[in-house]
Amino acid sequence: MTTAGNSVEEGGADGEPSPKKGSSLRETALFTLGGIVVAVLVHMFVLQSFYIPSESMENTLLINDRVVVNKLAYKLGSVDRGDIVVFRGWDGEDTIKRVIGIGGDHVVCCDAQRRITVNGVPLDEENKYLYPGAYPSGRDFDVKVPQGRLWLMGDNRSNSADSRMHMDDGHDGTIAVDDVIGRAFARYWPLSRLSWLSDPATFGQVH
Repeated sequence: MTTAGNSVEEGGADGEPSPKKGSSLRETALFTLGGIVVAVLVHMFVLQSFYIPSESMENTLLINDRVVVNKLAYKLGSVDRGDIVVFRGWDGEDTIKRVIGIGGDHVVCCDAQRRITVNGVPLDEENKYLYPGAYPSGRDFDVKVPQGRLWLMGDNRSNSADSRMHMDDGHDGTIAVDDVIGRAFARYWPLSRLSWLSDPATFGQVH
């Protein structure tokens, strides 16, 4: 009978699970456990999600936007000018800013046209990523970035507590490369703002 046939498939004569079912359960459990382990490892060592709590990176990133950060980016290569990075900030909290100068760079504000220069090259930031109507900087500075450190600024310069605000910290406001958690490479939430975060071409002329 069909009922008897099902009974044999689901268990042995003594009511215990058949070897086939037990094996399937073990495979499912191992597959699930493996998936969890991989997800944890990816979160710990490769990718991590961060949300944006302030206006400092507008309009590139708005409050409550969420970004994905590649935590391996700087294990395999060097930090680039123009990168948007998450790092342990001046107050010890996770912070997100744009890299303007890397080790060895001479970063100055400002030239006669009120542009920031890096190694003497003026940055064309307007209509690229700078907040509409914002000046490149309302505060003058002249910094030689030490090796192994970074000069970082928000895109919304009038509402960003960045390197300019910490120039008396003993490091001229720079952050150690070792304090970088990773590079933000995609904005994934809200879905209406889904996009890649690419390096602006304006840094291509800086050497």
